[in-house]
Amino acid sequence: MTVVNSISAVFPCYNDAETIGGLVDDVYAALTPLVPDVEVIVVNDGSADNSRATLDSMTHDRPWLRVIHHETNGGYGKALLSGFGAAQNEWIFYTDGDAQYDAREAALLVPMATDDIDVVQGYKIGRGDPWHRKLIGRVYHHVVKRLFSLKVRDTDCDFRLFRRKLIIDRPLTSTSGVICVEMMRSFDRAGARFVETPVHHYFRPHGKSQFFRLPAIARSARQLLGLWWHMVIRGR
Repeated sequence: MTVVNSISAVFPCYNDAETIGGLVDDVYAALTPLVPDVEVIVVNDGSADNSRATLDSMTHDRPWLRVIHHETNGGYGKALLSGFGAAQNEWIFYTDGDAQYDAREAALLVPMATDDIDVVQGYKIGRGDPWHRKLIGRVYHHVVKRLFSLKVRDTDCDFRLFRRKLIIDRPLTSTSGVICVEMMRSFDRAGARFVETPVHHYFRPHGKSQFFRLPAIARSARQLLGLWWHMVIRGR
């Protein structure tokens, strides 16, 4: 039996002015026929493009849309923490603001959120990235899966629907992309019940990823080791 009565849909946004407007409308149109109460929250994480103006103009005729502006770029995890903290509904759905995932597929997750499920986790059908990003992504997945004893088949798939209670009982802290690993480890330690489903992943239509650069990879590696120390070795 489906138990979803309210969803907060969260998007982190960094220089995504070309895509974020369509995603906001797509997710709302997809969810409202299925869920009585839907709000959409976008966190503009210090974008240098027209994201602020685009989002502010959208709020004029979309009362269900809330926009949070970070004055400086704080990182992927920090944007999610702001969005999750602002969420008011029982369930949280989130995906990225760059349109590599189809926000309309959020509707596929809702029927799977039954009484005995806490997390509906997507996994990518293929990967819409250049070969080197696919290789790095595959290596990263296997490393974190082993280090953190993760059971999901695609830790790095940012297309999730979960009960908000999970992050109230065990607050997240990571401000970088390693928040996905923290999330999966934390949910698993809390005894969350998972179901997984395939979702499409597309080539990024605009802009460039901030992760797949050597300084960013090195920084994430340091943060990942710190997270491993706290969550696995110290058993946080």
